[in-house]
Amino acid sequence: MTATQPETTPEHTGPWRIVLVDDHGIFRAGVRHELEQSPDKVDVVGEGEDVATSVRTITGSVPDVVLLDVHLPGGGGAEVIKQVHETLPQVKFLALSVSDAAEDVIGVIRAGARGYVTKSISTAELIEAIGRVATNDAVFSPRLAGFVLDAFSGSIDVASIDEDLDRLSQREREVMKLIARGYSYKEVAKELFISIKTVETHVSSVLRKLQLSNRYQLTKWATDRKLV
Repeated sequence: MTATQPETTPEHTGPWRIVLVDDHGIFRAGVRHELEQSPDKVDVVGEGEDVATSVRTITGSVPDVVLLDVHLPGGGGAEVIKQVHETLPQVKFLALSVSDAAEDVIGVIRAGARGYVTKSISTAELIEAIGRVATNDAVFSPRLAGFVLDAFSGSIDVASIDEDLDRLSQREREVMKLIARGYSYKEVAKELFISIKTVETHVSSVLRKLQLSNRYQLTKWATDRKLV
């Protein structure tokens, strides 16, 4: 009598179903075009521009992977992960952001993302990263992997960073990072599409909340915490 072999289900190897989450429509359109033109087929099954629309799209389509920007209206990328994982813990998230700041990387990884790559990544590299995340691997741009290791080793005081940043609004964080990177008030205003007067107001608020005296102290504060 021959023993019967147990039935096996073939592993899913693609095309991967993804949702694009970014608050800039032009960027989403560009990524969609690049992915859909690639010979390594990836199906874009939905898009989101803020926390609410993203959660609704993801829960409605249940993709394999969500390409997630870190900074979104309504609470940010980490909030999207938290809300989706309450009902769909199997959905994988890959952060795709222009930011390479330590607190952004650590924040979404703590929320449940499987990887973090910057927007300088090539299309081929992005598709490879999507496949790796979809199959339970973890993917990080080289420099960003160091932040995660530092956080786990204790080299970065994550709790302290979170407490300090909690005092700042999302816009204040954006202004703080640009100022710490050496941007002038005029350059910050242009980058964030706000007035120079508004930049000045935000900088004053950041300095007051962090108990710093000037932008040079702010730069050192951010650099010491590996935020820029």
